[in-house]
Amino acid sequence: MSTINVAKFGGTSVANFEAMNRCAAIVENNPHTKVVVISACSGVTNILVELANGVADQVQREQLLKQLVDIHFSIINQLKQPQTITNDINEILTKVSQCAEKATVEPSEQLTDQLVSCGELMSTHILCQIMCERGHATQRFDIRTVMKTTSVFGNAEPLLDEISIAAKTHLVPICKDSIVVTQGFIGSDLNNKTTTLGRGGSDYSAALIAEAISASGLEIWTDVPGIYTTDPRIAPKAHPIKEISFAEASEMANFGAKILHPSTLVPALRHKIPVFVGSSKEPQLGGTWVKQEVESAPLFRAVTLRGNQTLITLKSLNMFQASGFLAKVFTILAQHKVSVDLITTSEISVSLTLDRTNTQGGSPKLPPAAQKELEELCSVVVEHNLSLVALIGNEMGQAKGTAKQIFGTLEDYNLRMICYGASCHNLCFLLHESYARHAVQQLHRELFEHE
Repeated sequence: MSTINVAKFGGTSVANFEAMNRCAAIVENNPHTKVVVISACSGVTNILVELANGVADQVQREQLLKQLVDIHFSIINQLKQPQTITNDINEILTKVSQCAEKATVEPSEQLTDQLVSCGELMSTHILCQIMCERGHATQRFDIRTVMKTTSVFGNAEPLLDEISIAAKTHLVPICKDSIVVTQGFIGSDLNNKTTTLGRGGSDYSAALIAEAISASGLEIWTDVPGIYTTDPRIAPKAHPIKEISFAEASEMANFGAKILHPSTLVPALRHKIPVFVGSSKEPQLGGTWVKQEVESAPLFRAVTLRGNQTLITLKSLNMFQASGFLAKVFTILAQHKVSVDLITTSEISVSLTLDRTNTQGGSPKLPPAAQKELEELCSVVVEHNLSLVALIGNEMGQAKGTAKQIFGTLEDYNLRMICYGASCHNLCFLLHESYARHAVQQLHRELFEHE
């Protein structure tokens, strides 16, 4: 394991000139930080996704392009030497304009990846220049040279062997003499076409890079000081967690804790790289360490909320005491690249939720072709406007009275689906989005505010 530390900064951490300078100060504070991975400036990816969907109205399209210009040049104009990167930024903005116009005629996932990658390409030019102006030997690095992926645009899978080789060949040598500023979220396939790792994939990128260079640590800097018992915007009395296990943190990320991308911890876990999560706005407050082993493993650790859930219920009398039905269902879903999240079954029906894994927003959708095939097999009911609440903890199934305490708190809510027992670290359930936040507040009040 090397002594190189990898630091990743999210969109709000690089939102403006002041925020970027706070990032630079954090990097300066740790001499081992040699690789800095950043997201696009706050709000930029949303604009780029909108353009990628095809904005036919030219006036509206130009307004969105102007927003991109304003966001980036409000920072660039405060540099000591703005002319150093102005041409580079303008070239990228020209590419955005060209791709946005093309998207009005023929939008595609490949074009979306080309467009949304431009946010990270611009932000890294700016932060690199800020680091240089603060007196540090800094190089901007195009991560597409290293982050090799499959050609599944919008949700590419990393090619670990290729990434490892490329990182040691192209990235590690630069770290000896310079701080490297590079992009999260984006990569390229073996034909050098730009890809993305899915929405929120910047954390995952940083973890993959840390793994590839055998880093000694990974820092995730965001807008909150660590991982909390729940989202403080939902429950004001939520409190930070000083230390949490990889298993618990993985469950939290998977079930809606936006502070970490669900895949982030996998590479760190494989190489036992400790992960620190802190606030770039208030680094002095400390944060949360995610480790292989922790000193305490409480029964209840946190409660999370994930919105935009889609529930599919499949019903057929042919399921009754018959084998092979589920195999047929999942074969159809696999053929249409539909990712399943949660599942419950009865004698004649199965209910499942869908993962949202690509760069598009909103609820995940069942492709019409997949629905048509399923309807030839069984009845299909699709429900939207649902949210998933997950209680994260340790050995909840082994403690007497746990279920009574949890479901007694939720007795006034209609629960659409309950998943319990497959993991010793979570209990999750689906309910209508209109009262999901209130359910989280109730659970947090009962389980975490009496300590």
